[in-house]
Amino acid sequence: MKGAQTPVLVGVGTSMQREHDVRRSREAIDLMVDAVRKTARAHAVPELLASVQRIAVPRGRWSYRNPAGMIATAIGARGATTVLSNVGVLQQTLIADTCNQIASGAIDVGLVVGGDAGYRIRRAQRAGEPVSERESLDEPDVEFKPGSELRHPAELRAGLRMPVGLYAICASAWRAGRGLGVDAHRDAMARMYARFTEIAADNPHAWGRERHSPSTIRNASDRNPMHAFPYTRMHSSNWSVDQACALLFCSQARAEALGIGPEHWIHPLASTESNHMVSVSARAELGACPGAGITARAALAAGGLTPGQVDLVDFYSCFPFAVEVYAHEAGFSTGRDLSLTGGMAFAGGPYNNYALQATCRMAELMYAGAGQTGLVSSVSGIVTKQAFGLWSRTPGPHAYAGIDLSQAVAARTQTREVLEAFEGPGRVAGYTVLFDKAAAPKGVVVVDIEHGRRTVAVTHDPGLVAAMQAEAFCGVPVRIHADGRFETSM
Repeated sequence: MKGAQTPVLVGVGTSMQREHDVRRSREAIDLMVDAVRKTARAHAVPELLASVQRIAVPRGRWSYRNPAGMIATAIGARGATTVLSNVGVLQQTLIADTCNQIASGAIDVGLVVGGDAGYRIRRAQRAGEPVSERESLDEPDVEFKPGSELRHPAELRAGLRMPVGLYAICASAWRAGRGLGVDAHRDAMARMYARFTEIAADNPHAWGRERHSPSTIRNASDRNPMHAFPYTRMHSSNWSVDQACALLFCSQARAEALGIGPEHWIHPLASTESNHMVSVSARAELGACPGAGITARAALAAGGLTPGQVDLVDFYSCFPFAVEVYAHEAGFSTGRDLSLTGGMAFAGGPYNNYALQATCRMAELMYAGAGQTGLVSSVSGIVTKQAFGLWSRTPGPHAYAGIDLSQAVAARTQTREVLEAFEGPGRVAGYTVLFDKAAAPKGVVVVDIEHGRRTVAVTHDPGLVAAMQAEAFCGVPVRIHADGRFETSM
């Protein structure tokens, strides 16, 4: 679909450093500015970056109040509207906002930029040195904020503070729903992630480019400890990376006026998202994600494509469950490649901007002729919010579509009441074992109880903890005590 205000992606840039000496390493903002400048290198248009009218940045682990303003100053984009998106807002939302601004005629040129310096932070911590950062004291023009963090008190009471434990619980329910044994599921995840290491090895922007065998990924070791059964470190996103990326958008009319021809255009066909939020333990189906299916199908329909017609796919890979459930709900076979970068465990999962990194990699592959269509997913929370971006080298059958499907997802999502305290019988709906260097492993279960309700319980019993790692535990009858402990009642 052609039109003067049709948004097109005209350039991408990535930046990475691996500097061991903190005093010599660059800040996150330097990496972001570097990535921005790379977006324009393919175009002999000196005024291109200075003409940017809107710059959007998702928050990282830095202290800058207005990083978009710092970028605007660096590239001479005086007067650009600056946007900061807080953690809990889908990364795809920033792409959608920029495309919507262009489609509405509000702007002609926009940037979406993300970056973090997690490796720099880790090196500073190990050296006992402070992490120096330039001051940014002004405020952004626009700030996107999520709804309140949705972590149920029963989950927090059981020690489920980090995402890995909650993802592992969802994975156990996913496995049970597929009728897979514990070992069979672990083998399948290991094979998928071993393939990711091969993709990362061919990605020049990947943080880690070493190939690993399925057994190395699957089994715990000194270099690959178990985090939350069945997830080892190599199943988990690696955010200790210094990476940044940038996406440069123009209206079609502005691109033509600047002499940026269609050979440089990638068309955003659709951006779909759901911001409906339900805590993990309150989800009627722990191993499902109906929002992923609804948003994926809507994106594909807007572009007139089926899953088999999409050449390039990247499913958000913070943990294997996110990949598995997104692929299933969206109708994609797990027999095909489901990552473009090599995944967040290997290519790198920079804090709060991986989906932008994946979109940049998709664009690079398209420019290189590796595919004509691409689908990139985004996740916020514990697959709490879902989003997809659909892209093509050629215009789609319809105008670009930005669609919020939160209400449709809410209508399709069934929930359970969750009790913080309960005493009595129940059956395990999902489970994991949490590992901590400073304490013995702890078993955690989400339990179906009377009147269609739920609760969360724990065990420190070594025999029970061992059994939870060796046997299929979903559906096992348990008895919960008033203090939050459980024991099997088989």
